[in-house]
Amino acid sequence: MTPSASALLDWYARQRRVLPWRALAGQTADPYAVWLSEIMLQQTTVVTVMPYFERFLKHYPTIGDLAHAPLQEVLAAWAGLGYYSRARNLHACAQQVAAIGAFPRSVEGLQALPGIGAYTARAIASIAFAVPVVPVDGNVERITARLHAVDAPMPGARKHLDRLAASLNLDPAAQDAPGDFTQALFDLGAGICTPRRPSCLVCPWREPCKAHASGDPARFPVRAPRKVRPERHGVVFRLTDRQGAIWLRHRPATGLLGGMAELPGTVWQDDPIAIEEALQAAPVALSMADDPTWKVAGQIRHVFTHFGLNLTVIAVRMNDFGPLHNQEGFACPRNALGKQALPSVMQKCLALPV
Repeated sequence: MTPSASALLDWYARQRRVLPWRALAGQTADPYAVWLSEIMLQQTTVVTVMPYFERFLKHYPTIGDLAHAPLQEVLAAWAGLGYYSRARNLHACAQQVAAIGAFPRSVEGLQALPGIGAYTARAIASIAFAVPVVPVDGNVERITARLHAVDAPMPGARKHLDRLAASLNLDPAAQDAPGDFTQALFDLGAGICTPRRPSCLVCPWREPCKAHASGDPARFPVRAPRKVRPERHGVVFRLTDRQGAIWLRHRPATGLLGGMAELPGTVWQDDPIAIEEALQAAPVALSMADDPTWKVAGQIRHVFTHFGLNLTVIAVRMNDFGPLHNQEGFACPRNALGKQALPSVMQKCLALPV
């Protein structure tokens, strides 16, 4: 049975969240704001995204402004949001949309753009262009799994849940208001049908929900046992000259943290690296200087999606960066660090007291 879209939309009219990218009741959604927010919200919380979204709109009021901005500047503005391939795709997508003059209005056209997958294409199409489709994110998966009490564990059940979710908007009321219906689903998952302790007593879809009827709605969606996250290790060198400038380099354009700025260091490997071994991979100045002054500043840990990273930070004070003239990298004055595309893991390394 398809739950009542009218019941959900009535609840949404009373309880809808006010978000900086969301059009108010009766207003037309801005495709640029919808797209920007959806890209930022991938793997990131609403609270985290809000200040980034507002800063991006201030610096890049239109998609043309974003398209014409240097990539390194965009990466710097993104720094701290993580999943940096999103920022590179954001920039590439802005350039394509600016070239054609507007966003495509169909799911297929949107999905052909860089960084826009099936979910994001449906979300933009429904919210910005009133296309009656259901975007399936974690919130909608959870709602669907509970409505149907799906026992198959995640992530294996994902395709089945996607098919079930596609029927949520069959009610004519949902077809008449695709954008509001999509956002109502998001708000239902974020505020009522939460992962732990769902508020079933105030849920507009309580009656048809099989998980509620089971007496244990929080059991759904069923999760497969988590695999142990592997650990990796490395050493980085925080080289500082007498003016306080820091030596940085850019990571390769593709791959993890592609194009971002970083401290030079060793490769990241499965086993801890001895300091003596790390020094063999240090920038040439560390071994060539007559009396290199270095010390272990400390260790940091950073968690990526698929592994945890443990970095030892070696601080080195140099008179100048002359010995690094043939090394990959560049000197960055300390007061210019904020303009560099430094990922969170490198910000942690720089924050250690020397």
